[in-house]
Amino acid sequence: MPQKRFSGYLIGAFIILLGLYVIVAYNSLVRKEEKMEQTWADVQNTYQRRLDLTPNLVNTVKGMASFEQETLVQVAEARSNALSASGAGLSADSYNRQTGLQDTLAAASNRLIAVIEKYPVLRGTEAYRGLQVQLEGNERRIKVARADFNAAVRDYNEAARSFPKSLVAKMFGFEVKEGFKAVEGAQNNVDIKF
Repeated sequence: MPQKRFSGYLIGAFIILLGLYVIVAYNSLVRKEEKMEQTWADVQNTYQRRLDLTPNLVNTVKGMASFEQETLVQVAEARSNALSASGAGLSADSYNRQTGLQDTLAAASNRLIAVIEKYPVLRGTEAYRGLQVQLEGNERRIKVARADFNAAVRDYNEAARSFPKSLVAKMFGFEVKEGFKAVEGAQNNVDIKF
């Protein structure tokens, strides 16, 4: 009789410990998923900052010199396309699409800046220099935000894939996520240059 009672206690203790582990593992996965979503929001925020700075650049240039209209139209279209993709959900397709559109916007801005090089008076204005500093800083912020997002995705994926936490992840539908991946031509990084 005492042996049955002892084994009953062991089984009960095992069930309680297992239940506690499931709770702790679940909460850990939730925290990591929330961190990942927060870092994605930070990427979105830096993209939005780029979108907000671009019209200032275009307006500064429009007011100071007469440029080929095509360059300004390309920047406006790239900004509009990037703006249409902002705020999309957290999925590999969403952030890969946004990355492509944001890179197109950066490339169009680069073309505009290349045209500006022909106008030394414009390059010397206070408004242009201020925008130059803000745009360069924002490009660095985007790189950092993307790196932070990839780190959060890696941390989440390691937790969701490692045993025995992977059992809890599968039980509650925590799926492995995708971070930023290099696309063809990524070795030719798109930076806004002045």
